[in-house]
Amino acid sequence: MFKSPRQLKFLLNIYPPYIGAGIKISYISDDWRELRVSLSRRWYNRNAVGTHYGGSLYSMVDPHYMLMLLPLLGKDYYVWDKSADIDFIKATKKKVSATIIITDKMLEDIKKHTEGGEKYLPEYTIDIVDEDHELIARVNKTIYIKKKVKR
Repeated sequence: MFKSPRQLKFLLNIYPPYIGAGIKISYISDDWRELRVSLSRRWYNRNAVGTHYGGSLYSMVDPHYMLMLLPLLGKDYYVWDKSADIDFIKATKKKVSATIIITDKMLEDIKKHTEGGEKYLPEYTIDIVDEDHELIARVNKTIYIKKKVKR
């Protein structure tokens, strides 16, 4: 597990697939509740028509709910990415970004739905926007969460 948000930010920013895709984590709050990520288009990460490659748009937001929930929920929970889909709204050549936030309500819902050891599959939406705050893509993530049963 990561010792701090600062350590996770550092590791993600030197992670070869992120470097190759042009993905950059710019911020993770000290309480693990907010993460900001961006993607700059470069000669090596654009698609055949010169816009952002769709796989990179998805990759920039893929693991973050899981990585943020793990330290927030602690060792008593299983947390996995279950499924996702992405809706490509508009192509762009501009820098894109996304902000991922975990609220008190989200954590309350998780704890309420898993208190008896049941699995919970919350769905969260992440908007990817360009520098003009225009919606470029919308990602829907389903996370698998289950409280570990003590035997």
